Amino acid sequence: MSAKKNHEYTEDKIKTLSSLEHIRLRTGMYIGRTGSGAHYDDGIYILVKEVIDNGIDEFIMGHGDRISVSIEDDMVTIRDYGRGIPLGKVIDCVSKINTGAKYNDDVFQFSVGLNGVGTKAVNALSSYFLVRSHRDGEYVEAEFERGKLVREESGKTNEPNGTLVSFSPDPEIFKKFAFNADHLARRLRFYAYLNAKLKIWFNGELFQCKGGLLDLIRDESQYEKIYPPFQYTDSTLEFAFTHTNRFSEEYYSFVNGQYTSDGGTHLSAFREGLLRGVNDYASKKFDGDDVREGVLGAVAIRLKEPIFESQTKNKLGNTEIRSDLVARISQAVAELLHKNPDDAKKLVTKIEETQKMRKELNTVKKLARERSRSVSIRIPQLKDCKNHYSLEKEKGLETQIFITEGQSAAGSLVSCRDANNQAIFTLKGKPLNVCDLKRDALYKNVEIYNLMRALDIEESTDNLRYNNVILATDADVDGLHIRNLMITLFLRFFDPLVKRGHLKILETPLFRVRNKKETIYCYSETERINALEKLGRGAEITRF
Repeated sequence: MSAKKNHEYTEDKIKTLSSLEHIRLRTGMYIGRTGSGAHYDDGIYILVKEVIDNGIDEFIMGHGDRISVSIEDDMVTIRDYGRGIPLGKVIDCVSKINTGAKYNDDVFQFSVGLNGVGTKAVNALSSYFLVRSHRDGEYVEAEFERGKLVREESGKTNEPNGTLVSFSPDPEIFKKFAFNADHLARRLRFYAYLNAKLKIWFNGELFQCKGGLLDLIRDESQYEKIYPPFQYTDSTLEFAFTHTNRFSEEYYSFVNGQYTSDGGTHLSAFREGLLRGVNDYASKKFDGDDVREGVLGAVAIRLKEPIFESQTKNKLGNTEIRSDLVARISQAVAELLHKNPDDAKKLVTKIEETQKMRKELNTVKKLARERSRSVSIRIPQLKDCKNHYSLEKEKGLETQIFITEGQSAAGSLVSCRDANNQAIFTLKGKPLNVCDLKRDALYKNVEIYNLMRALDIEESTDNLRYNNVILATDADVDGLHIRNLMITLFLRFFDPLVKRGHLKILETPLFRVRNKKETIYCYSETERINALEKLGRGAEITRF
């Protein structure tokens, strides 16, 4: 298709935006997804994080031992007790991009915010923004509305040094948002784990940690540990790890107090260093998958010039630090194991059991593949779509697979699906309850194995064929049971798929109420009654 040629490209089409105008126009470049607040990484939490990061940087540099955070009626107020923004630069520091002291190693050595954007983005994306800096008995205060200065004042104060920021996310940018206290509390706990002696108050609740990453591993995972966690700490590196009886790995990674949810160089170095350290200690050549299965680990580093792959700072990109980190971590792991021989023996025994199980599993996998090939080249019960998530990430973002119960439900979906992006897999009866089973049971069960093949997760969830895995069971007791069995399967054996947000539940209606002119789908008994009143007593009611 040829583009239309009647659009003139002239001088008057060129626009120059102010810094804050650009942030409002291209929000995703600065805070990632906007969202409603339902997801942990939605933009409203990034705004809170950007302000708190400044207080964390002050604490790291030895200024201020507490930060208070409060939220009331969508108004966020954050107060740190650091040095306070220099009074003559308060307005510039919250309104002019590339303005700040974090380019200066004398002032901030281990800082997260190195690009001079964070607080400016909060200002630009807030319907109301107030900043007040207290410094040596004086203060400067400024108010903004959608990034535009509306008031400023200065004077004397008895308040201790530090900076206060209040803001309300702009509903023009964040549609129908709401703060989730659990998401915020989790972020604050992470700050506390990484910054011993720092007190963080959130709506009157204190977050404080003295055990560092050991506390994180204790608090954030309820799975039984095979041996007490190992911990190593020096001035720029801390890590802790243990093993559980889970089949997947679970990690928490941090840079300069910043939680990097997507990992990066430091996490890959930790995984490699752990493998090398264990092999050095045991004088073996264990496979990486055997060593890391069931690992629960956390790693934190301090770095002078961190390079993140986006403004939201979820992934570290400094490749030059990897080899040194691997060497330091592997040496530290080996030393920890030598110093704790009883716990080290439990670790090695766990790895040897995993190794044995993997070899047995490979035999079962081979038999399962041979069995499936003898039945059909194609995957039974699967109506596939043209696009796939594992092949084309951008096109694949819209791909969906509906996991349905029975041919009748599948038939209605097949007739109305988008064959480019929507696939359907039909379950035959109730699936296997895998709650207390080992992984080899998945390959011995034809139904589960075919589902794994359809999703392409036999070897790794990284190969997932569809971005959205949707449980489309009926809205009755049997449907709920099947849904729970499927959730158990994914949580027990494929939890990265769940944690990355791929698993969804289709909200199916309980009733259809219709007359000759209108059809209403109802999701509760109350909705059915209301629909019946609207359409009249002669309306037809179908119970799904």
